Amino acid sequence: MHQSPLSRTPQNVEIVPRNRQFNIEEVLETNWHGGDAFKTAFFDAMSILFPLGEQFFIDSVKEFRDRIEDPELQRRVRGFVAQESIHRREHQSYNEALCRARGIPLEKMEERVEKKQAFARRYLRPIQRLSGTVALEHLTAILADATFRNPEGLEGAHPEMQALWHWHALEETEHKSVAFDVFVAVGGTYWRRRISMLLVTLDFTQHVIRNMRLLLRDYKGSRFKLWWGGMKFLFGEKGALRGLKEPYLDFYKKDFHPWDHDNRELVSSVMSEFGGGAVNPI
Repeated sequence: MHQSPLSRTPQNVEIVPRNRQFNIEEVLETNWHGGDAFKTAFFDAMSILFPLGEQFFIDSVKEFRDRIEDPELQRRVRGFVAQESIHRREHQSYNEALCRARGIPLEKMEERVEKKQAFARRYLRPIQRLSGTVALEHLTAILADATFRNPEGLEGAHPEMQALWHWHALEETEHKSVAFDVFVAVGGTYWRRRISMLLVTLDFTQHVIRNMRLLLRDYKGSRFKLWWGGMKFLFGEKGALRGLKEPYLDFYKKDFHPWDHDNRELVSSVMSEFGGGAVNPI
């Protein structure tokens, strides 16, 4: 195996599609994260975004396949597409079961994302869509890193749900540089990715909040206490998302690469659970 001249991806990072399936239909009828409505809704709201998002990522990268000359990057693209395809399938099943349990049409949950993607496919150039994918892949990569770095985020969750989110986070880590390396290989500029990140951050946050509000529409307790406690869960002293500021801002650096955040040793701790031996420290 040789290293792509355009990539700073470590040579011993393998992208291993793990064809996992999760028995979660009955679990999704409950507040599966320790009985906590906010924690459950936060993860469920992100899941709603994934099937449409991952198909968009796949399509955006595949549009440039014939312009990738490096065989190693081509191999990584194949691994990326395979992993994202399985993620899409599992989160589609997750979301369908969730919406049945909550009595919310999945179409209603997805409608705003579908409209924005339709606009992007019609009016944005392929390099712009790829740039948006690069930005979103960085967001998912740092969220995946937080899953392992801040284990309190899934503490108390149902074991099957913990397994699903750990599996997803592991594979997002393995392929976190693929879209970025394709973007660089086809001439993408750092100014374009900077602008994309600003827009994507606002968009992603709005979609998660909207989905959470829909999922929590029947909550009977104090909304203030619910959201105040939720903010402490996310950003407090032991918050699930603590420590994201620096890796998020690093994306805006001109010389940034996703593997500047080398977390192979961190994620190797879960490798035995899922197999593959794909991300190992040097």
